Amino acid sequence: MKATVGVLTSWGPFGVFFLAILDSAGVPLPAAVDALLVATAAIKPEGAYVDALMAIAGSTIGSMILYYLGRKGGEAYLERATQTPRANALRIWFQSYGLITVFVPALLPIPLPLKVFVLCAGAFGVKPLTFLGVLLAARVPRYLGLAWLGSQLGHGTMGWLKANVWFLLAAAFVLALVLSLGVKVLTRESEKQLERR
Repeated sequence: MKATVGVLTSWGPFGVFFLAILDSAGVPLPAAVDALLVATAAIKPEGAYVDALMAIAGSTIGSMILYYLGRKGGEAYLERATQTPRANALRIWFQSYGLITVFVPALLPIPLPLKVFVLCAGAFGVKPLTFLGVLLAARVPRYLGLAWLGSQLGHGTMGWLKANVWFLLAAAFVLALVLSLGVKVLTRESEKQLERR
């Protein structure tokens, strides 16, 4: 793995781009894109934002591949997978709060489940542009923020993130709670407006 990271680091922005496609398309590489982005930003701070843009582009391409895989065969897979009570609860949760489950893990640089929710977005018929908008709203600040941290803190960035993991988890929880409450309020308002008609 170290040899692969060394090669991808030597590729600079294209290494970040390639790894981001693989990671977002479903290859299990937890935090690899974040680590590579930070490494390339630390080595060449003046190119940090180019690296971030390549990570955003690669992650977008990979996520759209996974999204369309979910759209093509995900419904049948989810029908089989959601026969257990736990899996069915996931399905109900996604149908109520779906894009929050994509936004929060896509935003925060800590390992949270995302790929299953990307597949769910495709399988449950979320519009491609809506999905893309939510994904970009999360990935742009994440990768630009990591590039900035890498250019400022250098190789100490990953240590800083590990030292602040509980803060990041608390932020994820609060963000998910606020967004969930917002969805509930908007849903209630929509139902009231329908009743008035």
